[in-house]
Amino acid sequence: MPAAAQSPAPIAVLRIDKLLWFIRLATTREMGREWATTGHIRLNGRRVERASTSIRSGDILVMPIRDTVRVIEILVIPHRRGPATEAHACYRYLDTPAHKAPGQAFQGAALTGRA
Repeated sequence: MPAAAQSPAPIAVLRIDKLLWFIRLATTREMGREWATTGHIRLNGRRVERASTSIRSGDILVMPIRDTVRVIEILVIPHRRGPATEAHACYRYLDTPAHKAPGQAFQGAALTGRA
């Protein structure tokens, strides 16, 4: 069978900057690199400080996304930056986002005794 007709071999590992871009959590690879080097992402409980950190399927990422912290399990290492539906199939959220109703933004301040 010709080599071109075979499906690509599964990818075992991928750099975190490239993964964030491939699964569409970062809009550019450069943004993924900057995000990884800030130290705000945890990989299996350890702080990530290098964009070259290897990610494997089954790894757990804890990362800030918008105004909350999300826990993400990597299900499959993607081969490319495909459409959004393909990207979303590569990971799943392990936590449930806290939905804020209008006017809930200052409840935390009331709990600490600050006005």
